[in-house]
Amino acid sequence: MSRTAHVDRTTAETSVQIALNLDGQGSSSIDTNVGFFDHMLDALFRHALLDGEVSVTGDTNVDDHHTVEDTGIALGSAIARALGDRAGIRRFGDATVPLDEALVQASIDISGRGQLYWDVEIAPAKVGTFDTELAQEFFAGFARNAGITLHVRLLCGTNAHHIIEACFKAVARALRQACEDDPRVAGVPSTKGVL
Repeated sequence: MSRTAHVDRTTAETSVQIALNLDGQGSSSIDTNVGFFDHMLDALFRHALLDGEVSVTGDTNVDDHHTVEDTGIALGSAIARALGDRAGIRRFGDATVPLDEALVQASIDISGRGQLYWDVEIAPAKVGTFDTELAQEFFAGFARNAGITLHVRLLCGTNAHHIIEACFKAVARALRQACEDDPRVAGVPSTKGVL
């Protein structure tokens, strides 16, 4: 069964188009008009082994906030659609990823209860022109709309670029694990019978 999704989300502030294949090879085409964010999304797709396209037009003349947040919302929605009824998945995923001095842990439960628990302090306010606080905004929208419980914790690190990139890679590895088919699971992996 194909685990793919297309999401088109348009507001007065942004227009987001996403095509997603959960069972890919990590190949992506990303264009949000926010250079550092494109780099982070490419890392997410590559390390989660997602294939897809992300195209965003946003009010970056104001700032990058709406573009980043709305991309998280749309990508989370695409993940939820591609997962379908969630039958046969591993459900849980966990990864700890280093990037030089930075070390980040991400844990995922595809629970149906979308929420983010963010314990990542980033001292520098910017990476280039990117506001570092937008990483949390992205993951909040992503977790809420994907219907996943997501914990992201910074274990150590000082360089803002390294910290944020380690966050995206750790979430990617945990997501890949949680979305994988588990041949030993029959039906939905929940005592409730639904996720």
